[in-house]
This record gives sequence, structure tokens and C-alpha cells, in this order.
Amino acid sequence: MTYSADPLTDPKFYRDVTAKRFLAWIVDMLLVSLLAVIIVPFTAFTALFFFPVLFATLDFAYRVITITGGSATLGMRLCAIELRDSTGARLDLGQALIHTVGYYVSWAIFPLQLLSVIFMCASARGQSLTDIALGTAAMNRRALG
Repeated sequence: MTYSADPLTDPKFYRDVTAKRFLAWIVDMLLVSLLAVIIVPFTAFTALFFFPVLFATLDFAYRVITITGGSATLGMRLCAIELRDSTGARLDLGQALIHTVGYYVSWAIFPLQLLSVIFMCASARGQSLTDIALGTAAMNRRALG
């Protein structure tokens, strides 16, 4: 299987991927939030003063580690989707790192995030701006075999 699976002839690869990505994002945010809240008391509550930095650091590490480990965050795994590169391979550490940096750049610059959401909703493969730039796509795990 290659990433070039045509969404018109092989829609099973991309069916409901955008909705699944949104649900996965919610699950991931809840998991990282829970982890951050658990860590705060172990810092004698000083982490409350830099909570956004703590959250961002945990989220960044969580995304890189989980995407490297299985080409999907835990939320994506729950929703049965995986990120694949242009050859159909799972993402490695370098690709996971670059994908996460792209995700953060999109979040930091609102127009990019807006474009990313529009692309995910309007493109046949449900790709974000980062996915388009890197040649990656989220796909249904069952369709991948």
C-alpha cells in the first residue's frame, strides 16, 4: 500500500478521517491536560506560574514520542487512524518531530491554523497544512491492513 491511494477509487483509506482527527485531538488534549495537572503538585505548585509552558512542553513531547512509536498519538490510535508518509511508511522520529513542529507553527499563527482546518475539511485526503507540506496523510488503520 502506498500513500498515493486515490481517495476517489479507494475512499476507505480516508473515510471520516477529518472527524476522527478532531475526536483524536480532543482525547489527546484531555490526556496531556491530565498529565500536566498531575505534575503540578510535584513542583510544589510552582508549575502554576508557568502552566502554559509546562503544557506545551508535555504536549510536544507526547506528540513526538507517540507518533514515533506507532505513527499515531493515543487519540489517533483510539480513533483507528495513522499518519503515513508519501511512500505509505509510518513516520520515524525525524518525521514525527517535523510534523509536530509544523503543528505548533500552525497553532502559533492563526491564519495558518485556519487554513489547516479548511484543508482538512475540504481536501479529499483530509490533510492539514503540515500534512500537505510534508507529504503525509492520516489514514484509516483498517484500510491499511
